[in-house]
Amino acid sequence: MSAPPPTARRARRLGWPQRVFSQVLLMQLAIATGVTVLATGLFLAPLSAQLDDQAMRRALAIAQSTAAEPHLTESLLTTAPSPTGPVQTAAERVRRATGAEYVVVMDRRGVRWSHTDADEIGRVVSTDPSDALAGRNVMEIDSGTLGRSARGKVPLRDEAQHIVGAVSVGIAYDSVRARLLAAIPGLFAYAGGALAVGAVAAYLISRRLQRQTHDLAFSDISALLTEREAMLHGIREGVVALDRTGRIRLLNDEAQRLLGLGPDAAGRPLDAVLGAGRTADVLAGRVLGDDLLTVRGTRVLLVNRMPTDDGGAVATLRDRTELEHLGRELDSTRGLIDALRAQDHEHANRMHTLLGLLELDMHEDAMEYVTEIVGVQRSTAEQVTEKVHDPLLAALLVGKATVAAERGVALRMAPGAPLPDRLVDPRGLVTVVGNLVDNALDAAAGADGALVEVGLRAEGRTVVLRVRDSGPGVPAGQRESIFTEGWSTKEIPAHGRRGLGLALVRRLAERQGGGVTVDGAADGGAEFTVVLPEALAAPELTEPETTESETAGTRASGTGPDMTESNIGIAGEAQ
Repeated sequence: MSAPPPTARRARRLGWPQRVFSQVLLMQLAIATGVTVLATGLFLAPLSAQLDDQAMRRALAIAQSTAAEPHLTESLLTTAPSPTGPVQTAAERVRRATGAEYVVVMDRRGVRWSHTDADEIGRVVSTDPSDALAGRNVMEIDSGTLGRSARGKVPLRDEAQHIVGAVSVGIAYDSVRARLLAAIPGLFAYAGGALAVGAVAAYLISRRLQRQTHDLAFSDISALLTEREAMLHGIREGVVALDRTGRIRLLNDEAQRLLGLGPDAAGRPLDAVLGAGRTADVLAGRVLGDDLLTVRGTRVLLVNRMPTDDGGAVATLRDRTELEHLGRELDSTRGLIDALRAQDHEHANRMHTLLGLLELDMHEDAMEYVTEIVGVQRSTAEQVTEKVHDPLLAALLVGKATVAAERGVALRMAPGAPLPDRLVDPRGLVTVVGNLVDNALDAAAGADGALVEVGLRAEGRTVVLRVRDSGPGVPAGQRESIFTEGWSTKEIPAHGRRGLGLALVRRLAERQGGGVTVDGAADGGAEFTVVLPEALAAPELTEPETTESETAGTRASGTGPDMTESNIGIAGEAQ
């Protein structure tokens, strides 16, 4: 799905860019600028207060040092205020040494004994000195005769620690403001550098985002997401998206139906959701190839897997259950047609033989010939119905016996007690028997003395099925892999693939709590054993008794060509 052409994007409003790249870049630049301005302002606000505090503390320290002069108190008490007096001389020396704006020494009345302006000596100070004269240190920013300044005031004590005056030192506030203004260019330089780095980082991130979003606009992304949701949930193929760790990122409705999962499977590991098996191996990429077959429950699925750039993968699932059934019905129909063609040919030969006997007036020989033919067919049906009382399964075996005879294979029932007509799932057992018998016929056909033996017996409510053939057998190293979906030694048919029959046999057996195994037969062939617990319904105590001969006669009367043909199709559905 492609993005709209550039001309369509230019046609939109020009005030705000539509592309994700441009919008993200502008937003990041705006955020970086705002953060820089805010940080600068937050730094400047306490810087001004800090410079004021430093100036006041400096003034206080100068005042304390001046008050500690040993001869200053004596000069204050023994001389009069004068521009040339010892107090003025000492104060001016301190002022010049420290760079203060003024150093004022006053007595307890607040009269100045020193000042930068000699005319102010002998006058009362312009600000209230009561706190300092009360013995407290004072730090403040205030305005006086020399303008606004940062001030420090301390009491002046004699040797007996009596307060005889105070010392006030001021530092020009213009110098404090000058320090603040001098710091601003450097601060702005740092802020500009940080802003430049942030802008470059924002540009690089936006360029990466541009490549990842293919330079789409937000509206295009929203439309693509809407269309993707509609497409994924509307198509009739299952779609499963996995991340690089094997977790399910996306699962559309059809995939949930085919895999038998719920919407809560998204976000969970694939193996934890599906469990061990071929389906999980195919979806996880542990089995490679195109159009891989797998069986999930009763469904035959065709899986294709495509890796993605981020290390994940997207797998598509197609339901081939009905197609496989149709293909196998076609195979069964072709086999039935071949059998009927052979029967028609054999029937024509028999009719010609009978006609010849009648034309030669060999009536007794003709009667014996007809009796022999009918007896062979009747004995086959009777042998099956004596051992199998379920009509569906008996019809299948009679039909398979006919097909086996045409292929030169003898199909017989193993000795043992008959299987009662109490099957819980006769169609499932027909599928199992049909698959195993067909495989046995394929393995045994074409050899002298070809034989397939079918044994069905009941052990309580458990049905045990054994199918033995005189074919080449199954090698010991392959006796487990033959039950894997897609494994087959036969030629691929016209409708697609093989390798599902034995997998379905195992799946049906395991679904009923049983299992299937394969071993070597005594005569060198293969022997498959299927155990199906709870396959028989509990016997009804009120069931009317029926003699074995009546049952056999009823079964034999129902094993005509119509039943045989229909059930051959049933067995072929899951081969």
